[in-house]
Amino acid sequence: MNDTINRNRWLAIVAVAALGVGLVGGPVLASVTAPRAYSPIVAAPGDTTPEHTISVGGSGKITVIPDLATVRLGVLVQRPTAKAAGEDAAVVMTAVVDALRKLGIADKDIATTLVSLSPVYDYSNTGAAPKITGYQLANSVSVTVRDLSKLSDVLDNGMAAGANNVDGISFDVADRTAAEAKAREAAITDARAKANTYAKGLSISIIGVASVTESVSTPVWYQPNYAAGAPSDKGSSTPVLPGSTDVVITVQVAFLIP
Repeated sequence: MNDTINRNRWLAIVAVAALGVGLVGGPVLASVTAPRAYSPIVAAPGDTTPEHTISVGGSGKITVIPDLATVRLGVLVQRPTAKAAGEDAAVVMTAVVDALRKLGIADKDIATTLVSLSPVYDYSNTGAAPKITGYQLANSVSVTVRDLSKLSDVLDNGMAAGANNVDGISFDVADRTAAEAKAREAAITDARAKANTYAKGLSISIIGVASVTESVSTPVWYQPNYAAGAPSDKGSSTPVLPGSTDVVITVQVAFLIP
């Protein structure tokens, strides 16, 4: 009986000790396993304030007359064999280039732009596979004409030498920079005048510029393709009129105000 009483006392002591450890260790475990609480972070007000601006657009236009032209002269031949097509096209194109050189066109202004060989098929036999009847070779050169008074001769003499395709004409100005600079000045002046009008009407002043952007439009002038074949009348020449066009620059300017 004494043994039973002693064993019960020992179990009670262990239970009390375990309870004490739980009470002491509980907060420690809680501090490890409980999720952290985050306080919201409030950003401090910025030290800078948004810029006050007046944003306006300006446009400048300069009318220019082209002083150079680019034309493509081509040779198109069709022969029974690829070799014959290549040889005959080479002979004709050599004659065309020689005619250009005689007009004073420099070699640096004559550039090959196309050499193409393709078979020619006969599709007339319905139900059968198409049959190759020959070969077609196309050869073209791009010619830059810096003296527009020679442009008609370039066309006429080139066709007389054998060119049977004129792939249009494009006109341009040799010095785009000068025309664009003038158009830019006009665009800025236009934008400033508009901003001054707004500032005067709002009784404010312009103290600077925040930003400037621009868009440039310098179009190229095109003429349609000319009919193939040599001039029929040696006493006449192909009339070519370059005309004129506008170089336009637009700007968007944000002016600073107080």
